[in-house]
Amino acid sequence: MKRSVKKTLARKRRHRRVRGRISGRPERPRLVVCRSNKQIGAQVIDDVAGRTICSISSLTLGRAKALGDGKGCNVAGASVVGTALAKVALDKGVKKVAFDRAGYRYHGRVKAFADAAREAGLEC
Repeated sequence: MKRSVKKTLARKRRHRRVRGRISGRPERPRLVVCRSNKQIGAQVIDDVAGRTICSISSLTLGRAKALGDGKGCNVAGASVVGTALAKVALDKGVKKVAFDRAGYRYHGRVKAFADAAREAGLEC
């Protein structure tokens, strides 16, 4: 088996393990982060109702020229996306979220995203 396939399967296993403990409820929805080599995105999900409350990605912010110097593939871009998601979530009335790192390490872009969302007013 190729190394990249092994890494993907290991991340999926970690994600299933994390999802066994975290669930989005109406009073505290789940904030899940999606990371690729070029982009980063996130969604706020109510698992009970089965609906996405809000979502944002570096791709949509890049089209709107809101990323500035940051890109989706670096820490500065992840911080901008985290701040933007927090603003959208607060506008929708979400103040507390359960952070779901989706099997990724809490390091680098994922950590920068979460820290920026916290600084913008979300309770993770």
